[in-house]
Amino acid sequence: MRPIFRIVSDGADCGRIDFSSTHLHSVAMCGSDINLWDSAAHALEYLARADSIPHRTEGEAELLEWLPRRSARVLDLGSGDGRLLALVRLARPEGNAVALDFSETMLGRLRARFADDPAITVVAHDLNQPLPHSLGSFDAIVSSFAIHHVTHERKRALYEEVYGRLRSGGVFCNLEHVASPTRALHEQFLACLQVGPDREDPSNKLLDVETQLTWLRAIGFTDVDCHWKWRELALFAGARR
Repeated sequence: MRPIFRIVSDGADCGRIDFSSTHLHSVAMCGSDINLWDSAAHALEYLARADSIPHRTEGEAELLEWLPRRSARVLDLGSGDGRLLALVRLARPEGNAVALDFSETMLGRLRARFADDPAITVVAHDLNQPLPHSLGSFDAIVSSFAIHHVTHERKRALYEEVYGRLRSGGVFCNLEHVASPTRALHEQFLACLQVGPDREDPSNKLLDVETQLTWLRAIGFTDVDCHWKWRELALFAGARR
């Protein structure tokens, strides 16, 4: 299958989208209940353009700054091909980590990437389902552009589960695609990427930052804040005492 689209970095603040197929448009027209991540083609296309998402590296660098100095155990929710977890391992090489994803394509990439690292365990799990109790507890739980694919109800439930899995002093860091406060700002974000409104990923279920920060505080997280934001990309975090 030909690629859905690709992002080309032009050195400016905005990426440039080169649409090479009408596939995404045809899927989007089918409705928002379709999960494109069940498709190997969609997963591979995402991996091909992931490095060129505008300002992504800024958000990742900020996330690394908020990791506990001692991170004996780290959980990565929706690991993809392990891009974020690899950065976490460079910043906190001690201890071990769990990479969690449900896509067979992503799981294959994870196993290949970390095949020589016995400190990383790859677990197949869909974030739409409760986190397995067998995972244990963690000093840090991270996620990158994954949780916005679940329903808002599931987002909140997942945040509660994350809180329950954190050790005292542990931190939850979520680098996420969030909703703009207004339709106009959302359209500006899409325009910056040169993505038409009819070409959005129908699996996106975007939610504003403030609502998610309010949820984290209500659940019991402390020091909750949005530490970095560029348009609809944001890093927000909270800790457990």
